[in-house]
Amino acid sequence: MKLIKSFIRIFPADGTCEDFCKGITSFIHNVYKEYHIDLNHLQEHPEERLTASAVIYSEKKKEVWMIGDCQCLIDKLHYTNNKPYEDRVASKRACLISRGMSPSKAREAIVPDLIRAMEEGQNKQYAVIDGFDIYMQDVLVINVSHAQQLILASDGYPFLKENLYQSELLLDNQLKKDPQNIHAFKATKGLIKNNISFDDRSYLKIDIE
Repeated sequence: MKLIKSFIRIFPADGTCEDFCKGITSFIHNVYKEYHIDLNHLQEHPEERLTASAVIYSEKKKEVWMIGDCQCLIDKLHYTNNKPYEDRVASKRACLISRGMSPSKAREAIVPDLIRAMEEGQNKQYAVIDGFDIYMQDVLVINVSHAQQLILASDGYPFLKENLYQSELLLDNQLKKDPQNIHAFKATKGLIKNNISFDDRSYLKIDIE
């Protein structure tokens, strides 16, 4: 996240989504080299790479770029870019917990599925930012030249709404009624003791004049 933040600050405002994807990949790849990390090992083990998603608004291009499992609302129209394996693995975890397995044991049980999905699909079937060539077919580029309002968010909000208060309220309701995310909303992880939510949360609202 910090590396992506640093790169965005130096990225040309008129750059394209493809420019960004190539640039951030090179940027992170060079960090691996700087720290003498075995690139051949990372090629074979994507689960050990630095990995993040990003949703970016380009004012110059009038576009929203979705790289990885993030989400946005564009004039109340909801867009997501979920990983293809996530629903299947989340359903498996929910089933294990429903049968009596503890949440921690259920999470352990699906870790091999998560690693296998990364080995088979990361930047081959779905896109992430990880210092290796991004799978561009899975990157969403949305024209927002006529939009009046954008809301960019991470997937830590299971129900994304037009204001932060409502989004947080629905998240709070989810955490109280189904803290392990195994019923109507299924996820590969749930609320852990001493945490305040099940995943990271980012929410940015932009009104376009």
